[in-house]
Amino acid sequence: MFYTGAAPNQQAIPAVDYLMSKDGGAAKRWVLLGTDYVYPRTTNKILRAYLKSKGVKESDIDEKYTPFGHSDYQTIVADIKKFSAGGKTAVVSTINGDSNVPFYKELGNAGLKAKDVPVVAFSVGEEELRGVDTKPLVGHLAAWNYFMSIKNPTNTEFIKKWSEYAKAKKIPGHMDKPLTNDPMEATYIGINMWKQAVEKAKSTDTDKVIAAMAGQTFKAPSGITSMMDPKNHHLHKSVFIGEIKADGQFNVVWKTPGPVKAKPWSPYIEGNDKKPDEPAKMEMAKK
Repeated sequence: MFYTGAAPNQQAIPAVDYLMSKDGGAAKRWVLLGTDYVYPRTTNKILRAYLKSKGVKESDIDEKYTPFGHSDYQTIVADIKKFSAGGKTAVVSTINGDSNVPFYKELGNAGLKAKDVPVVAFSVGEEELRGVDTKPLVGHLAAWNYFMSIKNPTNTEFIKKWSEYAKAKKIPGHMDKPLTNDPMEATYIGINMWKQAVEKAKSTDTDKVIAAMAGQTFKAPSGITSMMDPKNHHLHKSVFIGEIKADGQFNVVWKTPGPVKAKPWSPYIEGNDKKPDEPAKMEMAKK
């Protein structure tokens, strides 16, 4: 298995660091709001532990979940507004899919502006904003490893190639307005690294390709040379914080100085620093 998406320290942790910083608004209180399934709950478990390691009190963290397809955010937004009265507050959103639209709309209805209570999302990108009224979302944030709006020659070429392909193949929604986004970039890097590994191995034999994948590098549209870590099989990736614009694109307001090495097992969760053959893990396995 080779992972091309973000590990927690390549998306969630940097987003919180930014919001804690002076440039990000110096948030002191946190709402962890997500759709009720494994990704939001795992992310928030890590973030809760991370926030506590930074001295954030339990009373300054509010964790909430809604089912898939949830559309009535009136009560939740009212709770956020009340909670934010206790100090500078930020919302970390792992809301998935269509529920994002009524959530942001309700924030607007309640008068909660991005400059007062910023929301950073991990599931809202260019594709999710297509065809959506972006007025309530303007100024809010997203954390990704790539944005279409990034300016560099590699990204310009990536967008051009995708646009030509989408038009030639008549891909719905992309003939008139071709968009690129973070998952597309991750897949593009992955398939190109696989190609390079096959060429290096001179074979498609699984074991030979696995060996050849270790340490593969590829010039990514994000502007870095991404590397496949030879040990943990995760990509080294840059992290960007983007501010949502009225046209559905993002203005990059913060980025890491360079690629970040993935930590697949968050060090902020107890036990993640132990190897499987260590006594504590073995005892857990027996239980």
